[in-house]
Amino acid sequence: MKFLHAADIHLDSPLLGLQARDDLPAEVLRHSTRRAFEAMIQLAIAEDVAFVVIAGDLYDGDWKDFSTGLFFAEQMRKLGRPCFLLRGNHDAASVITRSLPLPPNVREFSSRTCQTFELAEHGVALHGYSFPHRAVPEDLSASYPPPRPGMLNIGVLHSSGEDPGEHQVYAPCRVANLALKGYDYWALGHIHARQVLHERPWIVFPGNLQGRHAREVGPKGCTLVTVEDRRVLAVEHRPVDVLRWVGLEVDATGLDQDELTAALGEAVRAALDGAAGQPHIARLTLTGATALHGALLGDTDRLAAECRSVALGLGQDVWVEAVKLRTRLPPGSEDDMLAPLQDAFLAGLDEPALVDSLLRDLSELRQRLPPEARAALDLAEDAAGLRALAGDAWALAAERLAESDPA
Repeated sequence: MKFLHAADIHLDSPLLGLQARDDLPAEVLRHSTRRAFEAMIQLAIAEDVAFVVIAGDLYDGDWKDFSTGLFFAEQMRKLGRPCFLLRGNHDAASVITRSLPLPPNVREFSSRTCQTFELAEHGVALHGYSFPHRAVPEDLSASYPPPRPGMLNIGVLHSSGEDPGEHQVYAPCRVANLALKGYDYWALGHIHARQVLHERPWIVFPGNLQGRHAREVGPKGCTLVTVEDRRVLAVEHRPVDVLRWVGLEVDATGLDQDELTAALGEAVRAALDGAAGQPHIARLTLTGATALHGALLGDTDRLAAECRSVALGLGQDVWVEAVKLRTRLPPGSEDDMLAPLQDAFLAGLDEPALVDSLLRDLSELRQRLPPEARAALDLAEDAAGLRALAGDAWALAAERLAESDPA
């Protein structure tokens, strides 16, 4: 017997930072979370699983219209086997105001108390507690009942666990306490990176189905669990994402232009090694001390194009979401003749009134942009960020001054 464990599907949520881009094909971006969910349903059918568990955040928030709910209902009819649905912080009972009758094969855990469902034909008991509200500060797992004797017991829980990482803290719990509950498998949700917190009993975050921004890199998908004689034999990650995010980092220290181009190509090849052929979105980060620093600041479009060109040569589709320059000029590389001008250029950051004025201007600029475009911004939000930005601005200015030198 097999079952599928998924979480954090966020149906119909956008890919952050890409909606304002006109260079990305619409067919690549359109309905990526739906297509990943369809791939998960196809996997469940192909593996002939007995049931599917969704451990929270099926939806990203309240539906914009009923098409989201209708899509889910259609996929459940295709699934044709039980699906156990738990609500998390994004689709808590108080968040989703629109509703449609659930298909008969979907069983939703109560948001008033921990509820247990039994699948007698498979000897399985599933225990779960849906979020009644978006914010749940207490440990819900403390109220889960003892395991049902003679059955495979599965705890379904949406929780930040012990380490929420970059996620907000919801229904925190201790791994040791989950392990002591006596269940055979804990199907967790909320953390978007796949994590196996414990084995025997298994305590698993499957991660989200589809990466939605540059920090959600690598294969995304669900967990396929194989059971025999009410014992968990195998726990496997199965990618179902249709668009994959990758991080490209290149150390430009001491490189000339040709060497940097070669290093970019190597980074792309390494990132795409073994790729399954689906489109990729990359964030390129350059680091290190290089004399090219000033030139790079004004040449990010070429860097992105070079990455895409290498990928096309490999038969892969890669678009660069952003180029982040974390390079700097080598020590002592500044022209002594420009040093007084550089000092005057940077001295303005010692004026509190000027700093406050610049930060207000940047904040106003950020607010004028649509929400989906703000995620791609790399604008300073404090004095330290402004000083780093000023360093880049000076390097760019120095590069232009050097180009205009009649000598």
